[in-house]
Amino acid sequence: MSNKNLQIATLGGGCFWCTEAVFQEVNGVEKVVSGYAGGNAPGKPTYREICSGLTGHAEVIQIAFNSNIISFEDILVIFMTTHDPTTLNQQGADRGTQYRSVIYYHNETQHKIAEEVVKQIQPYYASKIVTEISPLPIFYEAEKEHQNYYRENTQQGYCTFVIEPKLAKLRKLHADKLVDVNSSAVENQ
Repeated sequence: MSNKNLQIATLGGGCFWCTEAVFQEVNGVEKVVSGYAGGNAPGKPTYREICSGLTGHAEVIQIAFNSNIISFEDILVIFMTTHDPTTLNQQGADRGTQYRSVIYYHNETQHKIAEEVVKQIQPYYASKIVTEISPLPIFYEAEKEHQNYYRENTQQGYCTFVIEPKLAKLRKLHADKLVDVNSSAVENQ
């Protein structure tokens, strides 16, 4: 375990249930935690407060990944191609600032990589990429019922109609970056 080069990425691509499910399938991802970041309300926000759209927080995930297996650049390419980075404050039917596309960088190296990935991906989209790239503010872990949501609620309608198509897209575009289905699942909590 000491030979792992663990790094952290913090990303928001709409509902955190979707982005969490996507990155739980990526090889080299050790842990995914759903949470909130980027708001201006005092204290730790709740899901209900976030959903009001009044706190300014985005639904985000924090990904602990082994950079000996997957790079930050690859994490961002997967992120940018498994949600729509061209819609402002919206992913599908989910609307509001809490659903904005955002990359919160942890250091200047991540900042530079994020800017470069967005620049490289832009030609693949007809519309302008509106993904926010900002320094990491305070990250608040979401309530327990929002952790590991897809895996524990696969029969829910949202999981079937919203998350599963994103997973299908992930599997089609990034099959070479996914966890072997015979290996153990990514830890979450």
